[in-house]
Amino acid sequence: MIHFLQSAFLLVVPLMAVITLIVTVHELGHFFAGRAFGVAIDRFSIGFGPTIATRRDRSGVEWRIGAAPLGGYVRFAQDENVASVPGPEDLEEMRARIVAAEGPGAENRYLPFKPLWQRAVISVAGPAANFILAVVLFALLFATVGQNVTPFKVGGVVPGTPAARAGFQTGDRILSANGRPLPGYYELKTYLALRYDTPMDFTVLRGAQTLHLFATPAAVSEPNEFGWKQTEGMLGVTAQPIGKWGFRRLDPLSAVVVGASQTWDVTTTNLIGLGHLITGKTGLDQLHGVVGMARISGAITKTALDAAPGDPADQILDVIMTLVGFTATISVGIGILNLLPLPVLDGGHLVFYAYEWLARRPLAASIQAASYRVGLALLVGLMLFANLHDLPLTRVFHFFGSLFS
Repeated sequence: MIHFLQSAFLLVVPLMAVITLIVTVHELGHFFAGRAFGVAIDRFSIGFGPTIATRRDRSGVEWRIGAAPLGGYVRFAQDENVASVPGPEDLEEMRARIVAAEGPGAENRYLPFKPLWQRAVISVAGPAANFILAVVLFALLFATVGQNVTPFKVGGVVPGTPAARAGFQTGDRILSANGRPLPGYYELKTYLALRYDTPMDFTVLRGAQTLHLFATPAAVSEPNEFGWKQTEGMLGVTAQPIGKWGFRRLDPLSAVVVGASQTWDVTTTNLIGLGHLITGKTGLDQLHGVVGMARISGAITKTALDAAPGDPADQILDVIMTLVGFTATISVGIGILNLLPLPVLDGGHLVFYAYEWLARRPLAASIQAASYRVGLALLVGLMLFANLHDLPLTRVFHFFGSLFS
């Protein structure tokens, strides 16, 4: 029982902190963009449920902390329509109500009456904030822990693999793949991870000669440390270190530049993975939800704790820095997810705005509401599938069975 509670703590608490930070920053993106355009805002909440603390600032915004720290939200004034985009008939009724209560011109303070481009910017600002958060967090890691430096040469070639068929030899130095520089073994593995079955042109240094070797990484599914099988690209070479592997701290400016590059790499990797899911190249068993995220955050938290036994201060620091990288990666995923063209997401709002720009009038509220419900059902169904797939049901059954045995 105690072991179960400890495991639950390691799973839940780090994930709650990560989700709350990511969602709060996302909503702050919407908030600050709206405020920059003079949009009336009713409330900004960190967390949901019963109110723990609240105050109202000079502009009339209620700042609130909820009892359930699972994200947050910003509520724009007059944001009443289920899809947050009123139809033509709703706009006129809303305009008349605002003018009657506050006078002519007062409607221009509210989001539905702002210029189309401003509403689009406010929608994009949330996902953009997630990408900015990732850059900041990665930069923090590179400036404190340092950049992973793993120069290597080929230590061996596994027979029958793509590397063997392409002609790789022991001692080769892999400089790039499809023009992408690969300064270390970490960059090679990251680049190959989701690019299986993709033909690649490897630039290789063999002695004083530069060669081009062509190989297609194979898809290999192996169990990972989080409890499920992960499909990744495999070239078929082992690494032999050149010099000392370790971390090199970067100056603040370089850390930001490399942090932006890392964010771009994570973004492209996520998009490749999404493309694999859509085309069926990757099975749905590679899709993971909140439960999977909890298992990952719990595993990396436990690893960080084990890395500094007996020293609470070092343990706390290791956990924080480990979760920083995890948070940055998840933040990129949340940013991409919110740009998908589903009505319940920011990308769906952009689709509605695109229609309004083309048709010179908003889409009917009834159609918006119906598409919102369909999009919500699809998103919830996908989340349920992913979480049920992640859930270690046998362990749950064994635990509850032990309570009654």
